[in-house]
Amino acid sequence: MDKREFLKVSGVALTGSMVPRVLHALGEPEERTNWSGNYTYSTNNLFQPTTVEETQKVVRKCAHLRALGSRHSFNGIADSTQNQIAPETMKSINLDRAAETVTVGAGVRYGDLAPVIDAKGFALHNLASLPHISVAGAIATATHGSGLHNGNLATAVSGIEFVAADGQVVRLSREKDGDELKGASVHLGALGVLTRVTLDLQPTYRVAQTVYLDLPFSVLEHHLEDVFGAGYSVSLFTDWQKGRATQVWIKQRTDRKEPALEKEFYGAKRAITRMHPITGHPADACTEQLGVPGPWYERLPHFRMNFTPSSGHELQTEYLLPLEHGYPAIRAVEELRDQITPHLFVTELRTIDADDLWMSTAYQQRSLAIHFTWKPEWPAVRAILPRIEAKLEPFKTRPHWAKLFTVAPGYLQAQYARLADFKALAHQYDPDAKFRNEYLQSNLYAS
Repeated sequence: MDKREFLKVSGVALTGSMVPRVLHALGEPEERTNWSGNYTYSTNNLFQPTTVEETQKVVRKCAHLRALGSRHSFNGIADSTQNQIAPETMKSINLDRAAETVTVGAGVRYGDLAPVIDAKGFALHNLASLPHISVAGAIATATHGSGLHNGNLATAVSGIEFVAADGQVVRLSREKDGDELKGASVHLGALGVLTRVTLDLQPTYRVAQTVYLDLPFSVLEHHLEDVFGAGYSVSLFTDWQKGRATQVWIKQRTDRKEPALEKEFYGAKRAITRMHPITGHPADACTEQLGVPGPWYERLPHFRMNFTPSSGHELQTEYLLPLEHGYPAIRAVEELRDQITPHLFVTELRTIDADDLWMSTAYQQRSLAIHFTWKPEWPAVRAILPRIEAKLEPFKTRPHWAKLFTVAPGYLQAQYARLADFKALAHQYDPDAKFRNEYLQSNLYAS
């Protein structure tokens, strides 16, 4: 089956289960969906282990299996036609003060983790736009925050533990396994079922967030890095109309010397009320703004943990490309503005530092990310994506692994210099392709 035909509209949420459990056999809804409801999973055989040992038993008994995280992927990366495993109850958090690391279970979300380590005087280097996602799922797909000098979330990984296809527990660390950990951190679910992740920490810090309105795109031609370097983390939002970013969100660390923020920022005016990135949405769900300092984990995300993030029912696509091509890429996409805007909630522009993780979308390149949050209108969006991708193709774009795209497999594979090494690593831990699903087959193995 074509991966793009998997998309179905449904509003049924994932319900809890024991290990093992077949949902439809118990009279429960036969359809389970991802977080936004745009993707319906292809099996109701969902296992929810509570321990590593239970995870091993599930892996050994299943001929085919895919791991399911916090269900924030918008495509079939976590799907299976036979079995899924969701270790969402595995929520251990173990802090190592001496090593300045924390080891978390596969079910821990960033919003669960952050206040625990902050209370002990520690922080992570960055967070995604919403704290609702799991650590395990985020690193598997190279999910990121923003910042010229901030790598994606997987760059904080100093060790992982997973159950390989034979049911054995594998532990990799930066000190002992070096290059192999770089291959295994952004693993796309191809190596096994993640059970624990160890992350680097740093001393806790505070962040102040300021929003500006209506930044002309023309500023970015000569000041792109100045704009994105105005804070520790910077995001631009646009509807692609009127040649401007509708909002600029600048997050500055109070423990560092950051550029002074005045009433105007390259022609943009400082907001005097709290804003939501999507015009017309109330700002209650958003993190504090107006320059008020607060804990790192209450400012780096755009959305608060106890609220529905973004729009809720939506579609998402994202493309990363070399930062030096950022301005012409923005202008190229802008040419499609009248086709994009009617189906768009908002587009966000962010930067991500280069890394050396084999399957990372920022592998060996500082990147600009162009992120689209779409209205739940898949037929229209699906028609637009190839046009956007054609505009971005000259810039060697890499689509976000967990979002919607129509990029041809050959083009996608050509963007990853270590793909052959990654396939060899996957074969080492999964020689019979137990964890390979249609998504991986289509995107990584099809010609």
